[in-house]
Amino acid sequence: MLTIGQVAAYAGVTVRAVRHYHQRGLLAEPARDSSGYRRYDAEAVVDLIRIKTLSQAGVPLARIQELLNAEPEQFSQAIAQIDEALTAKIRDLTDHRHHLAELDGGESLFLPAEFVDYLDQLRAFGVSPRAVKLERNGWILLVAGSPRLATGLLRQKSTDLQNPEFRAIYLAYDQSFDWDPTDHRLEELANAVVSFVGHRPAKPVVQPTPKAEQDETAVAIALLSSDTGHSSPAWDRLSELCRQELEAGPS
Repeated sequence: MLTIGQVAAYAGVTVRAVRHYHQRGLLAEPARDSSGYRRYDAEAVVDLIRIKTLSQAGVPLARIQELLNAEPEQFSQAIAQIDEALTAKIRDLTDHRHHLAELDGGESLFLPAEFVDYLDQLRAFGVSPRAVKLERNGWILLVAGSPRLATGLLRQKSTDLQNPEFRAIYLAYDQSFDWDPTDHRLEELANAVVSFVGHRPAKPVVQPTPKAEQDETAVAIALLSSDTGHSSPAWDRLSELCRQELEAGPS
């Protein structure tokens, strides 16, 4: 008769594993001897080796008891089911690995190519990483909530980005994040923004948006509007100045 340490060593498992198999009901707990120690016989060793072998083969512990007591045909069917489940798990893990590899693509994992190209253009024009990140997060929200609206806005902004006047305004806006809210340059920038917007061509007529897409668009815009943690006193002041300019209308 063997102690728990001896039977564990013989079967090539840890004492902790033996105790775990007892707790799971996979291995019967033997009676204790007069000294209070468990003593294992040859049958216990055989059962332990079978449990270990099935576990190492990938059989879930929850199904090992079923296999230990199964007839040959039932055993084969159960093994086939477990193999099918493992195959599916391998397929899922392979997909996860592919997604991880795609992370090297950075923004291309979250946005269509044309949006990534636009962000790259911003970087090329000297836009700060902070502003690029804000744009990226905004596009991610908008593309997920309203792809049609996002695509239309992107085309407008891409066209604007080719305009030197727009680029100058954009860069000034980016830099103004850190300005003092009383800086007189904010008034000049607000005038430039309102003037540029006022000279844009009229928007083309578009087909009515389906109700479902209207709802998704409203959610996307609400999410964008709720992102209040990425402003600054200067930007808040600039927004107010632009609003006042637009409400006042042409002088």
